[in-house]
Amino acid sequence: MLPNTGKLAGCTLFITGASRGIGKAIALKAAKDGANIVIAAKTAEPHPTLPGTIYTAAEEIEAAGGKALPCIVNVREEEQIISAVEKAVKTFGGIDILVNNASAISLTGTLETATKKVNLMMDVNVRGTYLTSKACLPHLRKSKNPHILNLSPPMNLNPLWFKNHCAYTISKYGMSMCVLGMAEEFRGEVAVNALWPKTAIHTAAMDMLGGAGIEKQCRKTDILADAAYCILTKPKSFTGNFIIDEVLLREEGVKDFDVYAIAPGHPLIPDFFLDVETDTTAVKQEGYGGAQAFKEEKTESAPAKPSGPVAETFRVIQGAMTEENVRSTQGIFQFELSGDGGGTWYIDLKTTGGSAGFGKPPVKADVVLSMSSADFVKMFTGKLKPTMAFMSGKLRIKGNMALAMKLEKMLTQLNSKL
Repeated sequence: MLPNTGKLAGCTLFITGASRGIGKAIALKAAKDGANIVIAAKTAEPHPTLPGTIYTAAEEIEAAGGKALPCIVNVREEEQIISAVEKAVKTFGGIDILVNNASAISLTGTLETATKKVNLMMDVNVRGTYLTSKACLPHLRKSKNPHILNLSPPMNLNPLWFKNHCAYTISKYGMSMCVLGMAEEFRGEVAVNALWPKTAIHTAAMDMLGGAGIEKQCRKTDILADAAYCILTKPKSFTGNFIIDEVLLREEGVKDFDVYAIAPGHPLIPDFFLDVETDTTAVKQEGYGGAQAFKEEKTESAPAKPSGPVAETFRVIQGAMTEENVRSTQGIFQFELSGDGGGTWYIDLKTTGGSAGFGKPPVKADVVLSMSSADFVKMFTGKLKPTMAFMSGKLRIKGNMALAMKLEKMLTQLNSKL
């Protein structure tokens, strides 16, 4: 862990989406220095499934040693942003740091992304970041060491990062383009940088995306809080950078990264948009005593069964199905597999009794999953996590994402029989 230096004492941070997750972690780190935190977030009333409100976050910030100003802010509403900025300046005398953390996500293909979801991601991620920066900049320019920090990735134009979730990628890269443009526009006046995690971070959003058990493959929000603290305490001449948390912290002398892990020693999921890291981490993951799935893909020999590994896997799935699987899942999955034993296959976990086999399902599928037959077999034998397959581009999903997330739970129940 990176120790606090006291450099943010008395500084005022305006943080969007600070009622939970990464935004709150950055706020608490700064609060330990005695910073003033403006909690600019939507949640004023307790959410049925997500933890924390702007008021509970304010209590934690005050307890950590900071001063808190909770403001109800939906970054889609410019008037709410301007009102919160004015309140911050009136309360604390100015703004020294802006953290654009609020973000919306939908990992869906072009035809599967509802227009309202497209609007949400563009409004929150791009427009919200732009307008909040615009509202804060006149005050930031008056600060001695002003910073804007966007939680957005380095811009990687590999088509892989566009094909599975085009709208989300555009919206996150929009935040990164704000960094690119504003860093140059305000060079010498305000530092503008981007921060992105090397691995998946455990938040309520990740729980919803990955389902039960995903946390073991994630790091704590503390790693981003430490990296953000490091950036925000640098001089304003440090600008226009796209920073990866682990890379920066290694440069700062941090050697023990197990302290940031939810489950130290457990394989970690690489985050989106990082090609080289994705490949490296994938290979490293298989080094933790698991089968060398990634390394052996080309040399792997099929079991000596005339039906082949894909057909054998579906045969076992059919035999292992229970009424409980059907009752708890209530979904029909269609698999489009390439390579040996490929073609169209299905698992029906909606019709009484359930079924699985070759060809299209008896009724229209809720979810269509596309991948290689080799990766399919690895996924159903526990050698490749569905989340990992999806995030590394090995698995493409169309249709009901919520149902797709139940797949990992179903696999866990079936793995012992496969």
